[in-house]
Amino acid sequence: MKNQYSAVPASMKDMITYGFSWMEFVLSIPSPMVLVTSYKSNGLANACMQSWVTFTSAGSGKGFYAILSSVNKNGHLYQTLMERKEAVINFMEADCYDRCMATIQNNQFDIDEITESGLTAIPASLVNAPLVDECFMNLECRYVWEKDIVPGDNHALICLEVVNTHIDKD
Repeated sequence: MKNQYSAVPASMKDMITYGFSWMEFVLSIPSPMVLVTSYKSNGLANACMQSWVTFTSAGSGKGFYAILSSVNKNGHLYQTLMERKEAVINFMEADCYDRCMATIQNNQFDIDEITESGLTAIPASLVNAPLVDECFMNLECRYVWEKDIVPGDNHALICLEVVNTHIDKD
């Protein structure tokens, strides 16, 4: 027997979902959790945990792209992407997760969010954004386009082109 859901379950009707759909909580579709890093306009590192990321190549075989499918337009990640047009997508081991999640609580404009979390920021090679040394894979990216998920929404789909990669030998 399968449960069917076409509306929010009664057990979740009062749940705070922080702008996410109730379906994201019910479905629990696996998605990589990454740390997206960039520089704020004050030169300090910005770090934002991001899920719902997919990767694809163009049909022509030209380029490899990351689609961030729910970037909050009121957050530092969106702001830095609009200003700088460059970022690094960092993939972490489980033991880095707690330190990476600390950036959510420390989401302040006047601090270096990577250093504040006890991680090591190093300059990327081709983009003006920091990468996290403790992460096993880092993707240097440039902004390509964005689209509102629905007209007037405060979350956007953002396409980034992967222009360089760093992968631990192990």
